[in-house]
Amino acid sequence: MEVGGGVARAAVDKEKVRKLRLVTGIVALLALILDQVSKQWVLTSLLPCLSGPPGPECAVVTPFIEVTGFFNMVVAWNFGVSFSMFYSQHDLMPYALSLLAVGICGALVWWNRHNDRIVAALATGMVVGGAIGNVIDRLRYGAVADFLDFHVAGWHWPAFNVADCCIVVGVGLLLIDGLFSDAEQR
Repeated sequence: MEVGGGVARAAVDKEKVRKLRLVTGIVALLALILDQVSKQWVLTSLLPCLSGPPGPECAVVTPFIEVTGFFNMVVAWNFGVSFSMFYSQHDLMPYALSLLAVGICGALVWWNRHNDRIVAALATGMVVGGAIGNVIDRLRYGAVADFLDFHVAGWHWPAFNVADCCIVVGVGLLLIDGLFSDAEQR
């Protein structure tokens, strides 16, 4: 009797895992679309380039748009990874960073293949979608377009974008899920 129950549970678990894979894919696609649409809007409408197509070499109409006393919209090109770590003007750096990001995304998707937790599915989708959004920028422009600038008393947090938000929130959710989910669920 227990064997049959175990088979039924395995079938339910496989169905749940399949649905969560779909959730991961949808979240990744939504994160990617939101990132690319927001960057396109900033680069073409809000702070358009005066000297040709958008990219690291262009000059914008204004250096920034003050939205509030602590938040500006800017155009900043990041040639490295988060907070410009691994910054390099070397011609191959965008490709190396893109390859690294795709490898990490592949590892996350592989790790997630048997996942049966909604938080991990959502988080993985956010990280993958955000990473692919930044890869698109690196391959398209040679750098990542950042435009969100928060500041306090003259101190500015490094500019970032929607993809970065998705990656940070996704990684945070993965950490929380890993730390606080029941050991039986893992």
